Amino acid sequence: MKIAVLGSGVIGTATAWWLAAAGHEVVVVDRQSGPGRETTRGCGGVVSASYAEPWATPQTPWQLLRWLCKDDAPLMFKPSLDSKQWLWGLAFLRECQTARFEQNLRAMVRLSEYSRDVLVQLRQDLMLNYSYHEHGILNFYRDEHSFSMSQSMADRLRDIGIERRLLSVPEMLALEPTLHGIKDQLVGGDYSSDDEAGSAYEFTNQLAQKAQSKGVQFLFQHQIEKLHCLDGKVQHVELIDDEGQYQQLQADAFVVALGAYSPLLLKPLGISCPIYPAKGYSATFTVLQPDQAPKTSLIDSKNHLMFTRLGSKLRVSGLAELTGYGRALSQQRCAKIVQLTKELFPTQLDFDTVQLWSGLRPSTPSNLPLIGRSHIKNLYLNTGHGTLGWTMGVGSGRALADLIDGHQPEPEFPFLH
Repeated sequence: MKIAVLGSGVIGTATAWWLAAAGHEVVVVDRQSGPGRETTRGCGGVVSASYAEPWATPQTPWQLLRWLCKDDAPLMFKPSLDSKQWLWGLAFLRECQTARFEQNLRAMVRLSEYSRDVLVQLRQDLMLNYSYHEHGILNFYRDEHSFSMSQSMADRLRDIGIERRLLSVPEMLALEPTLHGIKDQLVGGDYSSDDEAGSAYEFTNQLAQKAQSKGVQFLFQHQIEKLHCLDGKVQHVELIDDEGQYQQLQADAFVVALGAYSPLLLKPLGISCPIYPAKGYSATFTVLQPDQAPKTSLIDSKNHLMFTRLGSKLRVSGLAELTGYGRALSQQRCAKIVQLTKELFPTQLDFDTVQLWSGLRPSTPSNLPLIGRSHIKNLYLNTGHGTLGWTMGVGSGRALADLIDGHQPEPEFPFLH
């Protein structure tokens, strides 16, 4: 069967790989000049089942009220006249109910665990090297209330088989000595040794090369204009190539893996796709003192920032803005990331050549991605992974390939039918 995959981020590329491995003829289409050039490029870098938590929790509405319209808030929501923003927000509040939170947490953890295991096996099978390490993730807390809340979440995760070990301050410093500079601010932490990190961008490019050697065709610099349907099936996708020429790409099946842009393509077909872009930031620093820079991935719970070692670089990521499709960098938020990083690692990094980036995370109200078949029988979705595209991506691609071939995917997850 010929299958067109629309999008070449980590989600689309992984989907293409598993479809080709199952024997399908696969064509990948992307408007960029190569794979992983959008949200995949500057993502945080962690692959974590232990921190695969929904944004929508019973406590979140009260936090949002405190953060509303604040430019330095970890999650910034600026009300606009965009009806999609309000509809998404109302659906998000519905997901904050305790019962829905528990369901969403379990589903996210199960898919993340599965995807992490699939990634490890694929890395070994293909001998991929993308600046990965297996030093786990340490979340540190600066106030007793946040630390107490973390213990409650650790208990929930333990009930579904995920271990997040609580650490005292001395135990944290023994694990990650680079935190000595703020030891007087710390009250405790939690640590997951099963999680890992690596460059999603490097991985996606290496997997794309392997996929090409397996016969997958990549059409880069092709703008996706429209899906054309007839008799309840997608007949072709309309494209504009890099020379401005109109093309039609025909296939037996189509996969939409366009992240935050998926709803724009699907809306004319009447397909519900409750995704809203959440702009996230990252800053990448060159490590000047490798022995003095962190090896463990770190989460600053107070400031909602992730610090991830990627070879000779340190990636700092976090913050979110529900403000539409603009990607303009906020100088205030960028300065905050740099300032907080400098407070933690004042001499270990090069602060003169920081690479600042923003990307649009495709966020659903529940934080559950949309994976499976739409009501159009040859049109499939693999999108809406939010901040967890790298964590869930490889497993999502394999699960969707199973669904397309009529097999039941391994993880316990509410796949689309």
